[in-house]
Amino acid sequence: MRFGFSIVGIVFLAMLFVPNIRWAKSQPLGYEEISAHEDKTLLMLERVGQVLTTTSAVIFVCPQGLSFPWLLWLMAALLLMVLYEVAWVRYFRGGERLDGMYQPLGPIPVPIASLPVASAILLGIWYQSPIAVVAAVILGIGHIGIHLGHLRELSTR
Repeated sequence: MRFGFSIVGIVFLAMLFVPNIRWAKSQPLGYEEISAHEDKTLLMLERVGQVLTTTSAVIFVCPQGLSFPWLLWLMAALLLMVLYEVAWVRYFRGGERLDGMYQPLGPIPVPIASLPVASAILLGIWYQSPIAVVAAVILGIGHIGIHLGHLRELSTR
């Protein structure tokens, strides 16, 4: 684990934030209603995880850089972020409907929630930072848990 300023982390965060900013400008009809029922513990874990994961993405660098086999972890993390972008493109092209946010991407459940978390875990492994991995796990418990709750609620409507 080594501290520094991570351009890779900035790129990952940009890939994460750009579609979220677009989504925030025009949230789907019914999102406010469904988000009102979110579990407060999951919401707290999500917020703490967001802060820790964002910070970790920027302040850690991989001590091994792009050497093999560490490069494989980075490539896997990048692949998951590309799939995350694909899930967002599908959502935006699909009419930006609430249920579109939770559609699986092939075998990947709630991809808009699960893919960036999995990517952050792999990025933490690439950084060789247990702190970054734990931060992403905390984020995942909250963020994926909330999205699964939304999906359950939508399926009972």
